[in-house]
Amino acid sequence: MTSRRDLCLSLPALAALARLAETSAVAQQAQHVDGAVADHLPSGTALLRDNTIFRANQLPIKTSAVGSSQAVTHGTLPTGEGVELHNSTLGAGLQPHPPHQHEHEEFIFIREGQVDWLVDGKREPAGPGDILYAASNVLHGMRNTGTTTASYFVLAIGPNLKSA
Repeated sequence: MTSRRDLCLSLPALAALARLAETSAVAQQAQHVDGAVADHLPSGTALLRDNTIFRANQLPIKTSAVGSSQAVTHGTLPTGEGVELHNSTLGAGLQPHPPHQHEHEEFIFIREGQVDWLVDGKREPAGPGDILYAASNVLHGMRNTGTTTASYFVLAIGPNLKSA
């Protein structure tokens, strides 16, 4: 027969076993999610699961007639969301592309310059420190309204992100 003393002495061991079982279940679930996500990634898309530093001086810069863009990363999080991040500059008076809409969402972090933010037919000015948000399937666009280059980061999250 187990005494109350024996039961009390075994409680820490039971708690450790419970924690071990929980940790194992979480690890198995994470492996399942990683595996399920990895099985459905478009070719060339990374599964972003490791901490890292993206060194600006090591990322190639592509120039165009309207400015430049520096792809930071493109991939899928272990939880399944697509993510794309790029650093861009836009020449004075120019827009990166015509107003458009897409299924994924975007956050645009204005670092330098003045822009005109068009969302669903309404225009608003934005400048350094402002963060623009483009909701899924809502028409949006941006134009540099300043006399100097505008610089900004774009963080896109969601489905239908192009492969890198």
